[in-house]
Amino acid sequence: MNPENKSEIRSGNLYGLGIGPGDPELLTIKAHRILTSVPVIAYPTMESGKVLARAIVADFIRPEQIEVPMPLPFSVDRSSQPYYDIAAAKIAEHLSTGRDVAVLCEGDPMLYGSFMYIFNRLSDRFHTEVIPGISSTFASAAMLGAPLTYRNDVLSIMPATLEADILRDRLAVADAAIIIKLGRHFAKVKSVLEELDLFSRALYIERATMPNQHIKPIASVTADEVPYWAIVMIPSQTKPQ
Repeated sequence: MNPENKSEIRSGNLYGLGIGPGDPELLTIKAHRILTSVPVIAYPTMESGKVLARAIVADFIRPEQIEVPMPLPFSVDRSSQPYYDIAAAKIAEHLSTGRDVAVLCEGDPMLYGSFMYIFNRLSDRFHTEVIPGISSTFASAAMLGAPLTYRNDVLSIMPATLEADILRDRLAVADAAIIIKLGRHFAKVKSVLEELDLFSRALYIERATMPNQHIKPIASVTADEVPYWAIVMIPSQTKPQ
């Protein structure tokens, strides 16, 4: 930019804002500062109209802030990529006019976060800063009161959407594991855990840190009632001294 050309407009900053697992008090100080100061806030929405990310930080959003919903299908039957293209184009319009934009992302933006797809589309064109957030995976361990790993243990995080044979191979060599995105895949996961004799070690939690959080004995879980925001955790068997 030529500093003598006042007609040129500085591009806005793009923020990937990790807002944590659901409890608003787990928002970081930095995320709160950016959230309450940027002129534009973008967030994913379901086609049904449900908006989890915005709901987490609703009390911090000011009326004068511009909101940019990003509808996503959240369906295995349709690709989300065209939807991210549309969302990125809308965000780019604001950035190009000099407005800073914060994209809300549940958990941590760079760990299975929806912001990664916006990052891939826009970070080479606009100054981008990613604000880490508390992941639901680690919040779940805290809520369950179960240490995940000791010493040289290796932790594996895997989506329940994997094919059963891949899930089986990964779990067979894991010291400790977290299985995310359960939803309709719970029956498959349960079958694999039973086959590997891991079912008795497994812990279950859904919607960690949210007001409707539930912790249940995994044997009592009904498969057709498991939400997407449920996690199975298999803690390490290492015995600390």
